[in-house]
Amino acid sequence: MSAPQTFERTSLANGIRVLTAEMPHALSTSCFVMLAAGSRYERPETNGIAHFAEHMFFKGTERRPRSRDITSEIDGIGGEFNAFTGKEYTGYYVRCAAESRDVALDVLVDMLRNSKFEPDEIEREKGVIVEEMNMYFDTPRDFIGGVYDELLYGDQPLGWDIIGSKDTVRAATRQTFLDYVEAWDKPERMVVGVGGRIEGDLTGRLEELLGDLQPAPTGTVPGVQLEGNDGARVRLHTKASDQAHICLGVRSYALEHPDRYVLQLLTTVLGGGMSSRLFTEVRERRGLAYYVFGVNNSYTDAGSLYAQAGVDIERIDEAVTTIVAELRKMAEEPVPADELEKARSSAKGRFALQLESPHGTIMFGLRREVLEGRATEPHEVLAGLDAVTADDVQRVAQDVIGRNGLNLALIGPFDDAERFEKLLT
Repeated sequence: MSAPQTFERTSLANGIRVLTAEMPHALSTSCFVMLAAGSRYERPETNGIAHFAEHMFFKGTERRPRSRDITSEIDGIGGEFNAFTGKEYTGYYVRCAAESRDVALDVLVDMLRNSKFEPDEIEREKGVIVEEMNMYFDTPRDFIGGVYDELLYGDQPLGWDIIGSKDTVRAATRQTFLDYVEAWDKPERMVVGVGGRIEGDLTGRLEELLGDLQPAPTGTVPGVQLEGNDGARVRLHTKASDQAHICLGVRSYALEHPDRYVLQLLTTVLGGGMSSRLFTEVRERRGLAYYVFGVNNSYTDAGSLYAQAGVDIERIDEAVTTIVAELRKMAEEPVPADELEKARSSAKGRFALQLESPHGTIMFGLRREVLEGRATEPHEVLAGLDAVTADDVQRVAQDVIGRNGLNLALIGPFDDAERFEKLLT
């Protein structure tokens, strides 16, 4: 007996993909428009424009001239709406009662297609973005990820901060936004997602809203250029602080690598949850950190497995060497059967919780559809996790951790990179 299908994929006449996840028991609907374009699609002089545009889409259209006109309409249906900007995609959504779906879609499409980008609003919002930037730079737990990406990828889009720089933000003009939208907001890069209770003629409504958007080629961005990574590398951001924040890891696999589920379970064993190896050793046994976790972050052509922690500045050396030891242990010793089974159950359980709501379900499918061209069915993910063996985990750990040099990004009151390079070797 085959597993039930969660996602249905259709297309409008102009090529815009429509992904649905129908959940008839739900009372709500989550409506998304996602674009296969993010900060990776910027040039040095426009770095930050994808994120800035996210702000500007909420500032008014011809039909809804002020931000208040937009927010009032969503408030009027009891909806929630927001947006997010990543390096390889951006997304805009409204969650609402199922009967208000058409209103939600109308507002979303109006924002994305008809924003005015008024110069006065742009100038006002520059101050907001700069303050958001100040908050980001003053929050080491967030900023350390940007320092780590810069270490891994250098001066190319994957190594730049999504939020951009103060110079590029202050230099943005109305034409900057118009050029960005004209370049990337095209049918071949656009996916509409609707999850939850779906009633009425959804395709017909979307044809009314988006059917006249003309197809046009958008091209591609250059692939990431990776230098050799045999030796240890360190990047310090010297800052007076009472706590040091670190990211310590290795290069891993791109998004569609055949060992993606092996890597997921390896990461779960290493740092997924309060019973993981990192949490147990770094926090519980040694008291070195309040927070510590492991994560794998993959893009379409690159990836990294790393640990992140906020640690005692007086015990920074011990924290680094402890994390290094846990990484190397993954490559040197097989994962015991009971620990692997616990990690497998944990990964499957978290995945199930993610799919519990219409919002989480359609979000999962859209990410896969936008970045990989296919919304993977949940049963395929579960089967992939079930197929992972202890030998697989050690093989991938040896390939990813054993063969690649360690990378350490650190924020704290330190200025001697060579000191930390020695700790990594």
